Amino acid sequence: MRKPVTSIVAAAVCAFTAMPSFAAEQRFITIGTGGVTGVYYAVGGAICRLMNKDRQKTGIRCSTESTGGSVFNVNAIQTGDLDFGLTQSDVQYQALEGSGNFDGKPFKELRSVFSVHPEPFTVLARGDAGVSNFEDFKGKRFNVGNPGSGTRSSMEELLKEMSWTLSDFSLAAELKADEQGSALCDNKIDGFFYGVGHPSAAIQDPTTACGAKLVGLTGAAVDALVKAHPYYSVATIPGGMYANNPDPVTTYGVRATVVTGANAPDEVVYELVKSVFENFDDFKKLHPAFANLDPKDMVQAGLSAPLHPGAERYYKEMGWL
Repeated sequence: MRKPVTSIVAAAVCAFTAMPSFAAEQRFITIGTGGVTGVYYAVGGAICRLMNKDRQKTGIRCSTESTGGSVFNVNAIQTGDLDFGLTQSDVQYQALEGSGNFDGKPFKELRSVFSVHPEPFTVLARGDAGVSNFEDFKGKRFNVGNPGSGTRSSMEELLKEMSWTLSDFSLAAELKADEQGSALCDNKIDGFFYGVGHPSAAIQDPTTACGAKLVGLTGAAVDALVKAHPYYSVATIPGGMYANNPDPVTTYGVRATVVTGANAPDEVVYELVKSVFENFDDFKKLHPAFANLDPKDMVQAGLSAPLHPGAERYYKEMGWL
């Protein structure tokens, strides 16, 4: 005897609704990073790789987006276009306080998740540019960084302390991080300034391909910036890390940090930090810049914005706070 079609449909509906709908429960999050050759992109990829290992259990699927960098990421979190983002520690401070690129417009809902690697400000010059210190770039073609990047924000702060403006360069290029190395080797610029973790492909490529030279960042202006701002510290790029650069170079820099907004669900943030720190040995292997990271340092260093409650919960469970 054939069952009525309506009975078959009803049974199918009941069976379907009784099954857990994983697709309906799945949550998608996006992490804003930076240029594809930079370490931010590697950080975002590392986090998502570890999160996605457990997506069947957590229902969270993570993806990265290559963006303009630190300032862009913070603004995109504020508008809801990104869930998480990488940003320099100085940009995080400025966003919270309403200074620098966020002058008069503080983002009080910004929340810290953790910090990652140190980011020395790295200056590279063409070997034939006649540059031995940063002041030698006056009147030359220099890449100051793309608008919206943390590199550009830090560059502007340095120039202000030096009483320079962009017009002190014969060309103030605004190339993105993944464009500046080839521009240097193609003789379109004489040098560039870049906040990046080391080793970095963005520095390795031009030092290998066209013998580019690292230039130190020292002097009265740098000393004043480090003294005045807690998010800056003196740093050294080891000698021999890059081809044609056998000597250590002194500079200063910030830390890379992961941030989100106060409205990010506690459970999502908790799962993100848990996926990183419960697979920490794997995380450190995903990029050479992560080799010396210490979890107890990462939950405090370079963090100006309050910790997100989801992250704080995990760190307290681990006894790190």
